[in-house]
Amino acid sequence: MFKSKFKKVVIASILSLGITGGIAGNITTASAESYTLDTKGAHASIQFKISHLGYSWVLARFNKFEGQMEFDASKPEASSVNITVDTASLDSNHAERDKHLRSDDFFDVSKFPTATFVSTGLKSTGEKTATLSGDLTIKGVTKPITMDVNWIGGGDDPWGNVRQGFEGSTVIPVADYGMLNMGPAAQEVEILVFFEGVRKK
Repeated sequence: MFKSKFKKVVIASILSLGITGGIAGNITTASAESYTLDTKGAHASIQFKISHLGYSWVLARFNKFEGQMEFDASKPEASSVNITVDTASLDSNHAERDKHLRSDDFFDVSKFPTATFVSTGLKSTGEKTATLSGDLTIKGVTKPITMDVNWIGGGDDPWGNVRQGFEGSTVIPVADYGMLNMGPAAQEVEILVFFEGVRKK
């Protein structure tokens, strides 16, 4: 069901990045189309969540990133997405903590100013859900990851554009990317993405 409906539309993701279906009729073209993440309108975000001592959560985001998506409605499993993040734009709403997170203990932004995600595959898991596979590179280390994604909605907007919106999440071990061990409660970080893609004209 997912695949048959999915073929009638061109969808957006990432990172995140989210690619999914169940949106028949929104877009009917059978050719590949390109979408750009709507970062200018702040309709896209990349966040992460990590435990603080096992007592609460630290939430942070990246304020600067860009991404492109290519979609083929006739062959959705061949659709792709790539995202580049400005790691120095990290923002946890605490200046001293941000300074530490940008240091070589964590993101080492002076040496590695960007992080990237490049998709490698898509597998449907339901009418509106899918698993997105890809390569995530942080601090020069590239690891394969999978992300659970969900289609939120899509169609025409009031300004003559076509949009698709998605959300996704994944959990990765911080040690995989050479980051400081912050104790037993902080061995993993959850990445959360919320995207609107605008179809290129």
